[in-house]
Amino acid sequence: METAVPTLESCPALVLNADYRPLSYYPLSLWCWQDAVKAVFMERVVIVAEYDRVIRSPSFEFKLPSVICLKRYVKPAPFPAFTRFNLFLRDEFACQYCGDRHDLTFDHLVPRAYGGITTWENVITACAPCNLRKGGRTPGEAGMHPRTVPFRPNQHDLQDRGRRFPPNYLHESWRDYLYWDAELEP
Repeated sequence: METAVPTLESCPALVLNADYRPLSYYPLSLWCWQDAVKAVFMERVVIVAEYDRVIRSPSFEFKLPSVICLKRYVKPAPFPAFTRFNLFLRDEFACQYCGDRHDLTFDHLVPRAYGGITTWENVITACAPCNLRKGGRTPGEAGMHPRTVPFRPNQHDLQDRGRRFPPNYLHESWRDYLYWDAELEP
């Protein structure tokens, strides 16, 4: 029985910073195979691990990189971008009113109609039914108070939470680099 050869599109490269930590956990720092190969030929990265998948040209044969490391260190931003995914990650993918994990959206504690702005400190994750029930009122007016106080997370906050919600796809060659600071089992 033959083993199926993975498609090129199913061979992204995990990108590590020069300190061998992922450039980003959330979203996971991945480059498509073309960008990874280009970076190798431009001598911007070092290949750390490879797939079994080979690409060929008339003059060479090359195993696709599965893990690459930048040669120059890129200083990470101290605070993550305010995105829907990062907000859900901060709130651990749970409604901050009832704890439900389905049909998630976000809610302004001080509604925009009252001058509320879209910031880390004023927006929380809410399920659609709770968001609808609260409507355009403040938590006090609606009698609905969030379980936690919203805050602006730093990179460490999101990385800590993200370890509990790993990406859907993790190639085996990536595991040692994603959780390098996790406590080892005896």
